[in-house]
Amino acid sequence: MRDTIRRFEDRVIAGELLTYEEGCQLAAIEADSPDLLDLISSANRVRLHFKGTRVDTCSIVNAKSGSCSEDCAFCSQSAHHGAGVESYPLLDSESIGRAADEAFDAGAEAFGIVAAWKGLREGPELDQLLDRIRDLVAKNKGHVDGSLGHVPNDTIARRLKEAGVHTYNHNLETAPSHFANICSTHTFEDRVQTIQRLKGAGIRVCSGGIFGMGESWEQRVELAVHLRDLDTDVLPMNFLNPLEGTPLESATPLTPRECLKTIAIYRLMLPTANLMLAGGREVNLRDLQSWAFHAGANACMVGNYLTTPGRSTAEDSRMLSDLGLDSPLAVPQPVATQDASPLKVISVGA
Repeated sequence: MRDTIRRFEDRVIAGELLTYEEGCQLAAIEADSPDLLDLISSANRVRLHFKGTRVDTCSIVNAKSGSCSEDCAFCSQSAHHGAGVESYPLLDSESIGRAADEAFDAGAEAFGIVAAWKGLREGPELDQLLDRIRDLVAKNKGHVDGSLGHVPNDTIARRLKEAGVHTYNHNLETAPSHFANICSTHTFEDRVQTIQRLKGAGIRVCSGGIFGMGESWEQRVELAVHLRDLDTDVLPMNFLNPLEGTPLESATPLTPRECLKTIAIYRLMLPTANLMLAGGREVNLRDLQSWAFHAGANACMVGNYLTTPGRSTAEDSRMLSDLGLDSPLAVPQPVATQDASPLKVISVGA
């Protein structure tokens, strides 16, 4: 298998794209096989060739929590599951601004507003949301992003662009052949249409998946092909953290090696994409978090997650520094003087 992996690497660096069938060949590598190290090594060389040593960072605030009408099986904020998370309406501009200041001051390059609802529609709430976005843009500290659900028409997409939204997160979540097992209140095609409307309005798209929701390895490759076809700008790599009260609470988490294998396959399948290490990394990768960058990741979400804590930016900064990678995170101080509390911001996708 080593020769096949290296041949794929050479072709990718030369500008070719791997097929679905070739991705499945990589997916057949056993996670406990020595071939996994060859796969990671090739993914690392592809990352360095296309992305260099730079690591981008972002954070997101949970601006509207709980009581979501959608029934996504992984999400504790769904009103269908009764997972008991805190519910609150859209935060005021001052609260969102404080979270943004904290994120930007810690070194995040982008800050986004995430809301637990089906999507956007014309009315007072949308007007308020756009005002909050404009307030963040006026701070001029970094990119202002959003993760606000379904965008039903081109008009709303244009309004988001005019307000200053730089990048919009809308994960495909999983392969189309598996999507109905994860959500029944909207379709895979609904998500694709939102992405197309956003791209049509000139907004960069952040779209990836959550791995470990019962999908097969072939379905992970299937999702990679769809994301590549959509030409997504940023691709979050989320790993399921099974939460009590959700339909997936008893799911078996991926092992660290399975996570690394997934990232490496995605780097070879999408060589120029910004692969962002995101939700579930602490729980699933554990002591192998740093390996994710050797496996192909070149971006990182920092701070807390949707309803679970992350880790301190000091730890992330130190990890990236130890790897010889460049990031905008604040330079770590000696451990004895470092405040280990994580950012009070919330990232999307876990």
